[in-house]
Amino acid sequence: MSNLRVLDPVFSDPFDAAFRRFFAPTHADDSQPLRMRIDVSENDQGYQVTADVPGVRKEDIQVRVDGNVVRIDAECRSEKETKGAGDKVLRSERYYGTMSRSFSLASDIDEIKVEAKYADGVLSLQLPKKAPAAARKITVQ
Repeated sequence: MSNLRVLDPVFSDPFDAAFRRFFAPTHADDSQPLRMRIDVSENDQGYQVTADVPGVRKEDIQVRVDGNVVRIDAECRSEKETKGAGDKVLRSERYYGTMSRSFSLASDIDEIKVEAKYADGVLSLQLPKKAPAAARKITVQ
């Protein structure tokens, strides 16, 4: 008899799967990967983007607009130390890295009128839509 099992989710035992997840090893590391969460809303004039970039300095954020593509880059640095009696470091957690988010919108953006504000770890972007080009009548020769 073989100890191999067929891995087919249709025929798996839900109790067995739940039992395995319950006793699966967990990670003691409480650090999380750097992620940027965004909200995008639209009205007739343009788009409003709100991005969570906690722990980032304003100088470390870059916003680029190219047509209808928006890219947000941020460099993160965090240092945390826990000291015990006698200033002996018992735990030190540090991370450095970058997070980036890129997305495209339905309309082109007027790059000249873009406004960006950063406060309390939240980046707010006002992205006005580019005015549509006026139709031009072409004479046939």
